[in-house]
Amino acid sequence: MYHIRTYTDTEECRQLWETLWPDDCFFDLWQVRSCFNQAFNRPLHFQVFEENNVPKGMIALCWIKEQESYGHFPGETWKGETWLEQNKIISCHPDMSLALINSLPGPVHLRYLTHDSFFQTRGVVHQDEIGYLFLPKKYEYSFHQYLAEFSGKTRKKMNAEMSKLERQPVTIRHNRLSDVDLLFKMNIQAFGKDSYFSDQRFLTAFEKLVSYMVSNGMIRITTILIGGKTAAVDMGAVYKKNYTILAGGTSPEFKGIAKLINFHHINWACTQKMKQVDFLCGNFNWKERFHLTPRPLYALKLNNSFLRQNLSAKVKEIKICA
Repeated sequence: MYHIRTYTDTEECRQLWETLWPDDCFFDLWQVRSCFNQAFNRPLHFQVFEENNVPKGMIALCWIKEQESYGHFPGETWKGETWLEQNKIISCHPDMSLALINSLPGPVHLRYLTHDSFFQTRGVVHQDEIGYLFLPKKYEYSFHQYLAEFSGKTRKKMNAEMSKLERQPVTIRHNRLSDVDLLFKMNIQAFGKDSYFSDQRFLTAFEKLVSYMVSNGMIRITTILIGGKTAAVDMGAVYKKNYTILAGGTSPEFKGIAKLINFHHINWACTQKMKQVDFLCGNFNWKERFHLTPRPLYALKLNNSFLRQNLSAKVKEIKICA
């Protein structure tokens, strides 16, 4: 017997997440997402497809009041859009996915869905943004082999920019926890109200996230000083040989510093034989210029008129995967 049940209790949702959700990357961790949910305080709404009371599929949602719609758990938003990536519709069959969607009592807007979610909801999900990865194995874990992919003219230009920065002593340090506050400050100074960290909820979530990463040995803080001045600070997470660049701040005083710190991430990932460096989504031309590998993510946005249509298969007709 198949049915769809709604769960709103935090502990029950945590158990469902840890039972059904893959554990492949940093964003898959309940504790990571919980940092944001605690800061934004969105009511949980997990739609779960069950066979004989055994969970088989799920859409993990939160109710976002100001949007009057459901968003993906943990429901963090900035300027009306969510930020965390690698969201999913947990399902083994397209009809199960549509049954879950059609069971929602209100509109839904899910962003940054993975490619498997696209196949489970073909015709409903559309491309959202493109994430960018650096894949060290593609270059046999050689930073020099990676650089060789650039044209001679480009390499000459990059070397000139780096040489200007290196006219003063360059120091790179790692994992000084106090540098996180510098990162927040520099990011706000650079972007003002457009900085994520200008929202106290987002800042609180990141502070919780930093504590979690420190406690579990996941954090990697990279700080570049030029002539003794802080030029750039980046914060990333290392999990299962995946290196995710989460946030950063740079000083406008040092032109080309972002390029220098990104090359440092790539070089380090090669030496450590990382599976990938995830530079996340963002419409920044430098990601293409750095020859990063694009990874499309997808979005699902439906209003009540869709939800009233009988587009999903009847639950009893779905053939459950083993």
